[in-house]
Amino acid sequence: MNIFQKRLKQIQSGYEKLISRPNVRIEFGNGIYERYQYPILTAAHAPVFWEYDLDPDTNPFLMKRFEINATFNAGAIKLNDTYLLVARVEGADRKSFFAVAESPNGVDQFTFWDFPVHMPETGEPDGNVYDMRLTQHEDGWIYGLFCTERKDPGAKPGDESAAIAQCAIARTRDLKHWERLPDLITHSPQQRNVVLHPEFIQDKYAFYTRPQDGFITAGSGGGIAMGFAERIENAKIDLEHIIDPKRYHTIYEVKNGLGPPPLKTTQGWLHLAHGVRQTAAGLRYVLYLFLTDLLNPAKITHKPAGYFLAPQGEECIGDVSNVVFCNGWILDDDGHVFIYYASSDCRTHVATSTLERLLNYVSNTPADGFSAAASRKTLHALIEKNLSYSRKTLLAI
Repeated sequence: MNIFQKRLKQIQSGYEKLISRPNVRIEFGNGIYERYQYPILTAAHAPVFWEYDLDPDTNPFLMKRFEINATFNAGAIKLNDTYLLVARVEGADRKSFFAVAESPNGVDQFTFWDFPVHMPETGEPDGNVYDMRLTQHEDGWIYGLFCTERKDPGAKPGDESAAIAQCAIARTRDLKHWERLPDLITHSPQQRNVVLHPEFIQDKYAFYTRPQDGFITAGSGGGIAMGFAERIENAKIDLEHIIDPKRYHTIYEVKNGLGPPPLKTTQGWLHLAHGVRQTAAGLRYVLYLFLTDLLNPAKITHKPAGYFLAPQGEECIGDVSNVVFCNGWILDDDGHVFIYYASSDCRTHVATSTLERLLNYVSNTPADGFSAAASRKTLHALIEKNLSYSRKTLLAI
């Protein structure tokens, strides 16, 4: 057996073991959701025929010719009883593309479709594309909203990092054939996190945006906003109204943005967002939940203090460390919720819960009082309640 054959056998065997490995639910968590032991998508999940030239004449040492660096920030949808992720796949060259991975159960056995998504371009080519949110809209289309990044034409000579991010819009019926629409137009210089609401609001398309001054920094951008467009083709938002502002000394003091499209519940629209704060080690990304009014999705009715999910263990380490990010979740008909989150811009994980538990969490967890004294009072009240309950229980015995 020559080098090529030996390496190919080892590589194929390792890949098969990886994608067939059962995931293990971690039982003792916070009661809100369950994490799983293994990431569901990593660079190693890339098919062998993506990375290697399998012709022994041109690649006798079986070297990687197109190395995959990361698989993360995936949109999610369930079609025909199959759990589908449209993942951001990043090559070693820093360029990203979209690829669909499917699973029969939503927690393991994720395998990529043979070919990545062929995403058409507009008249202004994309420098990079990433972080697709999938919305199954009541108009009958599945929309993919994602960030299109292009070099800033106003960059100073020699500055090869200045970029402009805007919201790209595409639509599909099956995740295989995509129609690219013109980019969303807003008055904001940058739009990195835009989500399409799944229903019309007063016969208009509703968007959750994040007005931002710079490519990285939000600047005067105030938080998560909502805006409306008359049509989805050549969509234009004239006014963005902030519904969830960033705020001093919170988990979202630097910036925040909506994750996946909200879930419609009997109690309101359930939203999952990311918040960013500054630390001595750099920016820290966490996830949080809030609930908005069913008839007025721009009105927040419940918002627990602090984070819902934060990076832990190996999730803290990666290309951009101390980050969790989510732009995809799936609500099953039986009420189970699959939350697909990425860690440190490298890999994709799943956490599972139920709609009942998430609504209980968001409705009954105290809100942020925005001061140290207020936090202490919240804890004091909980301690007092629990001790009082314990005393009553003892007396009853």
